[in-house]
Amino acid sequence: MDLRFGDSKPTDEERAAIDTLLGPPESSWEGADRSDADLRWARGGREARERRDLLLPGLHAVNDRIGWISEGALDYLCRRLTVPPAEAYGVATFYAMFSVKPRPATVLHVCTDLACAAAGASDLCAGVEARLGLGSGVSVERSPCLGLCERAPAALAIKAGDPVRTAVSAPATVERAVLAASSPDSAPEEPPAALAVPQAGRAGHEELVLLSRVGVVDPASLDDYRAQGGYTALRQAFAIGPAGVIREVTDAGLVGRGGAAFPTGRKWQATASQPDHPHYLVCNADESEPGTFKDRVVMEGDPYSLVESMTIAGYAVGAHKGYLYLRGEYPRALERMEHAIGQARARGLLGDDVLGQGYAFDIEIRRGAGAYICGEETALFNSIEGYRGEPRSKPPFPVEKGLFGKPTAENNVETLVNVLPILTMGAQAYAAIGTGKSTGPKLFCVSGSVDRPGIYELPFGATLGELLDLAGVRKRLRAVLLGGAAGGFVRPDELDIPLTFEGTREAGTTLGSGVVLAFDDTVPLPRLLLRIAEFFRDESCGQCVPCRVGTVRQEEALHRIADRTGADAAPDIALLREVGRAMKDASICGLGQTAWNAVESAIDRLGAYE
Repeated sequence: MDLRFGDSKPTDEERAAIDTLLGPPESSWEGADRSDADLRWARGGREARERRDLLLPGLHAVNDRIGWISEGALDYLCRRLTVPPAEAYGVATFYAMFSVKPRPATVLHVCTDLACAAAGASDLCAGVEARLGLGSGVSVERSPCLGLCERAPAALAIKAGDPVRTAVSAPATVERAVLAASSPDSAPEEPPAALAVPQAGRAGHEELVLLSRVGVVDPASLDDYRAQGGYTALRQAFAIGPAGVIREVTDAGLVGRGGAAFPTGRKWQATASQPDHPHYLVCNADESEPGTFKDRVVMEGDPYSLVESMTIAGYAVGAHKGYLYLRGEYPRALERMEHAIGQARARGLLGDDVLGQGYAFDIEIRRGAGAYICGEETALFNSIEGYRGEPRSKPPFPVEKGLFGKPTAENNVETLVNVLPILTMGAQAYAAIGTGKSTGPKLFCVSGSVDRPGIYELPFGATLGELLDLAGVRKRLRAVLLGGAAGGFVRPDELDIPLTFEGTREAGTTLGSGVVLAFDDTVPLPRLLLRIAEFFRDESCGQCVPCRVGTVRQEEALHRIADRTGADAAPDIALLREVGRAMKDASICGLGQTAWNAVESAIDRLGAYE
């Protein structure tokens, strides 16, 4: 597809999907019937170009209604937004959840990533594909992690229409997955979010901080949330002012929970001090790291906490608009957050005058569409703006030039909800939790070969062994993957590692976002390493050579090792080390820089190919 508009026309359904989002076209330049005025001058181009950021929602609108994006639909969307078709085609083909080729209206995504692979995803896929063959009206797609690791194996059915319908099957069997795909409305309802929190309802639950309301409040009820202390933190924020909020967050020692561990107070202060306006707040809820599902549980079980914490963060950095970038594979979290934002807006907790304090702030949800790289903050900004989700070079940093080229503070869900206890209990009391360098509570996503998978909240400093004791290892432990696919493996004799940023670093591994995947001795380790390599190959945006080529070479070498049974693997291991060093040293972003970590740790710590 080139830069020119083609002759393909949208169907009435495709046109209606786009017009519902953008409103009716005002002139023939945007696709309306031609009038005499249109022959004399072009209208609406400048306004349309300023709406480039609606390209991703427009692609979602068509994909949701039809199930795929035709050339005619893409052409019409491009006319409405004055986007060159070649650019829009590049965006549409960037995301795994979109298709520019005809496919059935129903798509069944079956997770084949680490936790699901260990739970029998391969057999599940084979069984589903056998039942839903050609002519079934269902497209079966093997998918990366769906964020349902505590209920592995998992499947997600999406049936296009008006409205689009979804059904989650987890833990999935062939029968349940087929039912979800063939009749989403008849599929069993998902279990409550509280079931993903094994500590809920048990002794000690009252000591939980971040998860204290999950399973206690009705996630749809704003009154329930306020009865359990909701919006106390926002009132405290208004009482001490933006500078006071930043000071409290800084004194509490809060650092980012997404893996980078950058001091949150410093990021907020740098954003707030920028003279360029407007400022923006972005919440990164696109957790796509295999094994990660904590943000989903918070949004499903306690959605108002995120609305409140985003409002506080926006107030602190001087932002009046917040964007919640939410994973496209999280239909229930989307529903809960849309309802919570709507209720908060209706009750004066969002809008032009929040709590009567003269502060204007609102939140807009933007859905991702299946791209792990969009977890990188600048790739996320590009995605929101309507471009391919490719990382930007730094500097300039987001606090100077972020979303739409303006100062932007970006945090993930867990980081933001930590702000609530900081303001309600005070910075000193919060900092007393955990260790001197890693303060506060931490959420850990535990899955794999354990009896009680789910989200666990522990203070920083608890050991890996203590966490696994809570979860209950099923059989003889073979290895533990910390930090997800971008993390590293540790041995069963290393369970005394303290779960802090500095403790894991000293042990030669990483805490990452808090993923803990346990594997017993029945799980084939080489197959897991190959799946990790496949994941990074698929998810590389292809922008830089070290990552684009290196992830392919890594996967090829692991295939050769797996196929060369009993032969010497030394040459390919040497090649893996060379490729890994190149990716780590020269890749633009963290995806390429960490793509070799898990494989390296498996070779060096576990002797995976000895």
